[in-house]
Amino acid sequence: MYLFSVVVLVCCLLVAVLSAPAEFYTSQFDNIDIESILKNEKLLDNYFNCLMDEGPCTLEGRTLKSLLPDALNTSCAKCTEKQKKIARRVMTFYLDKYPANSARIIKKYDPENKFKDGIEKALLGSR
Repeated sequence: MYLFSVVVLVCCLLVAVLSAPAEFYTSQFDNIDIESILKNEKLLDNYFNCLMDEGPCTLEGRTLKSLLPDALNTSCAKCTEKQKKIARRVMTFYLDKYPANSARIIKKYDPENKFKDGIEKALLGSR
């Protein structure tokens, strides 16, 4: 019986390890003050222009822009919980306050709406 329990435990651990993402996105910006950014329209405009290829990008903007397609494609599977929390906050804020810009971002990064359901489920749940 003991051997069977050990085998079951090892199998469960293997499943947990193998089903976890092999890597996470950089945690370099996990401690940003997202609320300060969301209150700063000039900064929001700069990030939007960067994402839309309509203006220069900061380091953070370039990083976001390079990771966004993969995050959409994988429903944020490589996001840490902290990154999901930040993304959730930004999404709800931006969708509510800037629907036209949100639509432009969606059109650019998900023109066929292939990733919409997965991202909403991963980040917003049953909002």
